[in-house]
Amino acid sequence: MTARPGSEKSLRPLWLAVSWMGVLLIIYLSLTPVPIKVHADEGDKLLHMAAYLVLMSWFANLFEEPPGRILCVAGCIALGVGLEYAQGWTGYRSFEVADMTANTAGVVVAWILAPPRLPNYLRLTERIVRARYRN
Repeated sequence: MTARPGSEKSLRPLWLAVSWMGVLLIIYLSLTPVPIKVHADEGDKLLHMAAYLVLMSWFANLFEEPPGRILCVAGCIALGVGLEYAQGWTGYRSFEVADMTANTAGVVVAWILAPPRLPNYLRLTERIVRARYRN
């Protein structure tokens, strides 16, 4: 997803910044003393899965080659496990293996759906932006 010499600039730096903001948002939401309330049985597990699915999906669209993709999978899973331990140490949040499982499930689903199985939506967005502003 890098621009060729002489072509328009890539949006990759923006996509990377959004990625790391997503990581920071997950860290904040995981450690805040006032977590998001879900009024459904085990609804928080769906939020965990969705958050990590979105995060991994974003990273998977940025890093399509196997070495980068594997690092993203490992990093997202490590983030989910590490934050669960951190929650247990806060005194106001709880450590739950089920949350770790939901986090990991989100990462795995995103990895399965990642390009080339589904289109790279970041690359598609770049093409649309370029076409829009070329005229």
